[in-house]
Amino acid sequence: MDSQTIVAPMTPAGVSAVAAIRVSGSKVREVVRLLFGESAIKNLKPREAKLATARDYRTMVGEDRATALVIDSLLYIFFECPNSYTGEDVLELYPHGNPIIVRELIQVIKSVDGVRLAEPGEYTRRAFLNGRMDLVQAESVADVIHSANRDELKNAHRLLGGALSKKVKTLTEQVMDISARLELDVDFSEEEADPDYATWGVKISAIRESVESILKSFKGKAAVSRLPLAVLYGAPNAGKSSLVNALLGEDRILVSNIPGTTRDFVEVRLFLDGGEIRLVDTAGIADKATDALDALSMEKSREILAEADMKILVLDGSDMCGASCHPERNEVESKDLHPDFVVISKSDLLDERRETRDERGESIRISSKTGEGLADLKCAMNAALFKKTENSEDLWITSEREKTCLEEALAGIDRALNLIRTNPAVELLAFEMQLVRRSLQSITGEISSEDVLQQIFAGFCIGK
Repeated sequence: MDSQTIVAPMTPAGVSAVAAIRVSGSKVREVVRLLFGESAIKNLKPREAKLATARDYRTMVGEDRATALVIDSLLYIFFECPNSYTGEDVLELYPHGNPIIVRELIQVIKSVDGVRLAEPGEYTRRAFLNGRMDLVQAESVADVIHSANRDELKNAHRLLGGALSKKVKTLTEQVMDISARLELDVDFSEEEADPDYATWGVKISAIRESVESILKSFKGKAAVSRLPLAVLYGAPNAGKSSLVNALLGEDRILVSNIPGTTRDFVEVRLFLDGGEIRLVDTAGIADKATDALDALSMEKSREILAEADMKILVLDGSDMCGASCHPERNEVESKDLHPDFVVISKSDLLDERRETRDERGESIRISSKTGEGLADLKCAMNAALFKKTENSEDLWITSEREKTCLEEALAGIDRALNLIRTNPAVELLAFEMQLVRRSLQSITGEISSEDVLQQIFAGFCIGK
């Protein structure tokens, strides 16, 4: 492993109240001495937050340390190896989130001989190489960072906590036990009776069932990371844009009483209890287009509706008089744009004596002005877009690498079972089980190549 000490910001570039910088490696104490002076080294205690003034002592005049350039007043914490994220000495700095301060701190730290800027994923890679986590857990760090909803985040935390690793370890131990017994049969094949293949078949079939179960749980990252798409549609001036602003709690979209204000669909991000979704406000769909631009706008609305996970029809509650009075409803339904929810907007203007039941069931009454019905709509959207799993203890894998390893293990098991059915030489059966074991060990990184590690960690951010 690279013996150099590495440094990188842990927080995104830009202005913020606080930034975070991590230093990892054997030169951490020299970095502390350079930034905070000799006294800081003498009083350095692991896991103790300290407030200090970081200076660039390279700029001091003569021996007068007070003349050194002040970089920032900040908190820092020292983690002594092996009890750190990487398993090495680690220093974490928490300066003010001014990019100038962050840049100057990193430049001073890099001036220490043997310190360089970290590569993408290098902190987590060092954590893996130093035994702080296995390869499944290392890969799940990225899932924790990029999870788009609560279920994904919960699954990522379970992977990081070792839930999958424990399953794979158990299977590996079972395979190793069978392999040891098979190899024993090989060594003493001339002294003992023929192996009991029926017994081996039952045990190997049980392992196959477990491997196949994990493999079936695979969900590709593209599918998992895709945010659900909810689309609002309806007649011009039905209150769609006002509803979007009300759901967001801010004036994000231009609103007016003039029909056709929204000419193109507008996409925003909305956070529900279950996670983040894409919410789209479309141009109004009318019975007839007023001009070529209006026709194009309506066509764009229909295109985004075709991609929607949820279609929400918005009807103008200030003009409610039944379905027969709404040609726009007939128009959208004639285009197979059947809604998942019907929202009656402007409910503060709706006559209480008028019927609010839609032909397909209860409509949700909404007032973007008073907030009536917004919580009910969010709840209904959340329940539909983030359906609860039947078993909250289930987990799934998202790594193509892990999937490939499981497929290789499953193929080896199938070859072994086929050999058992044909009553083979025990040496062949032992060889196949060795391959299965290696495939399983590759999942957790007990067996791994430099190319595999490079591919995994290259996709991480620099500070992780």
